[in-house]
Amino acid sequence: MINFVVYDIICAMYKLKKCTLSIVLLKRGGLIMNYPVTCVWEVTMACNMRCKHCGSSCSSALPGELSTAEAFKFIDMCKNINLKWINLSGGEPFVRPDLILLIKYLYANSIPINIISNGWLVSEDIAKELAGIKYLRVMISLDGPEEIHDFIRKPGSFARIKNSLEILNKYNILTGCITTLTKQNYKFLEEIRTFLAKMNVECWQVQLGLPMGNLSENKDWILEPKDLTGIIDYLYEKKGKDGVHIFPADCMGYYNAKIDGILSEAYGEKVGSWRGCNAGVSSFGLLHDGDIVGCTSIRDKKYVEGNIKNQTLREIWENPNSFTWRRNFKPQDLSGNCKKCEHASECLGGCFNTRFTMNNSFCSENKYCTYNLMMDKK
Repeated sequence: MINFVVYDIICAMYKLKKCTLSIVLLKRGGLIMNYPVTCVWEVTMACNMRCKHCGSSCSSALPGELSTAEAFKFIDMCKNINLKWINLSGGEPFVRPDLILLIKYLYANSIPINIISNGWLVSEDIAKELAGIKYLRVMISLDGPEEIHDFIRKPGSFARIKNSLEILNKYNILTGCITTLTKQNYKFLEEIRTFLAKMNVECWQVQLGLPMGNLSENKDWILEPKDLTGIIDYLYEKKGKDGVHIFPADCMGYYNAKIDGILSEAYGEKVGSWRGCNAGVSSFGLLHDGDIVGCTSIRDKKYVEGNIKNQTLREIWENPNSFTWRRNFKPQDLSGNCKKCEHASECLGGCFNTRFTMNNSFCSENKYCTYNLMMDKK
């Protein structure tokens, strides 16, 4: 579940003012523009791990994966619409044999790159290839101290992450980490943060594990809404300490002064509250086979808007029938407290994927909204 917060990380890490990107951006959403700013590109479904909470249930490469030539063509399309940054995910991106070629082609087209990796395959040779790429960050998934992380992901993976971060630091490659919160690890946040500080990791994205992929088979791992209060209190207390800047993902919030304070510290300037999901509005996802979706976490075939093998990205994006599930969504479509909420017209229920995975409906009430929790207490 890599989302718009990573764009925020890109801006923060390069000290870019969002006005320099020729867009009108209201922090944490509410983007008003003609073309997307960002894309999450699932470069492969192949993975060298079988993580117990993997939202995509990744294992082997699937039929139809984009060839190198098709991938280059897609990058050309991104350049054509002036995409501002791209996130390379998977699967495990470094499993793809031509990944370095794709990274270099993105760099040649002046598109900043964020790579989401499990860290296992990062080596000296890879670091040497990445060292000359400006505006690139490697985000490594870290889900607990060694025993917890290795249980969730793979024995030996924590040690490989430590080694990978040391290598990336050696070559002055920017790093970050992403933690997916479940009942297995949410009580170990301080151990994770201390490790990140020791490894000179500046950016830490924290997100909720949702019942999709492998985690749908481990539903007893999923946090309850009441767990969020303590998590947010902790993140607020530790914001910016020891040089670790915290980015709560878009599935966490909303209209919570502490969330806004955490993000304001990370940006170095005051951040406004949530203003709606960006899927299909200012961001999109590219699946391994060329399918375009609003969000790579929402994978149902009925939400595929087209395929770049037979259409251009511009054609898909400009089609008035594309992304209607998001673009045409209205506050009156909501239910429960979300429909009654004073922020409904801007918020639209928060993260669409949270509601879809929890309740199989975009229209359902978002029980994981902290503002909703406050409404229930009134």
